[in-house]
Amino acid sequence: MSGHAPSPTPVVELAAVGIAFALAAVHLFGRRLRVLDHLPRSRWLSVSGGVSVAYVFVHVLPEISRAARHVGDEPLGIGFLERHVYLVALAGFLAYYGVERAAKRHATDSLDPAQESEEGERVFWMHVVAFALYNVLVGYLLLHREEPGLTSLLLFGVAMALHFLVNDWGLRNHHGDTYHDYGRWVLAAAILLGLAVGFVVPLDRQALAVLFAFLSGGVILNVIKEEVPAERESRFSAFALGAIAYTVVLLLA
Repeated sequence: MSGHAPSPTPVVELAAVGIAFALAAVHLFGRRLRVLDHLPRSRWLSVSGGVSVAYVFVHVLPEISRAARHVGDEPLGIGFLERHVYLVALAGFLAYYGVERAAKRHATDSLDPAQESEEGERVFWMHVVAFALYNVLVGYLLLHREEPGLTSLLLFGVAMALHFLVNDWGLRNHHGDTYHDYGRWVLAAAILLGLAVGFVVPLDRQALAVLFAFLSGGVILNVIKEEVPAERESRFSAFALGAIAYTVVLLLA
């Protein structure tokens, strides 16, 4: 379990490139899915959220837990983080919760028009940078995951594509045309950047567990913050259906 993760095969590399472009397309063209833009919340967004959460709880967390049992006994540094992967997942959850709280404060503050514009731009770029880093990580993990292979890649790709639908809807709903004009391009490019880094920078299995753990915390927060607020009028039945259906797929894969 120690050492570098197995190198992806040429077939997996080719599939990863195709999935990376498909994920980028979710950001670039997600706005065209008009069925998502209404209240009560589209059942497809709720299904997508359920799939994303199921992937984290059924597939990612068990994998990083197994990886954590095979690391050394270093008391500090990355060795410490690898032995406490759930703390890393919590850090991912808190990091993206902090970003959302900052955005919420801006939405409720009473500012004059000039301050409103300046603060809105600051929050927009904070959102975009945070999700760009998120997407770089996803792009990298297309090539390097705790469980290698084509099946693992396809399961990851489907879960992230549906998750990106949720993220993209939330960002467009919050930032409107500014996100459409600038943000979606940055997030699409970030996925391809992460993939490119994956081709040249391999990491060992324990480092991958840390990355996956951080991503899992971010996924959970970003799904919950879109599903839970009352104004979303979310569809619990669709969310549960997505979670249960993808759980079955993951258990049978």
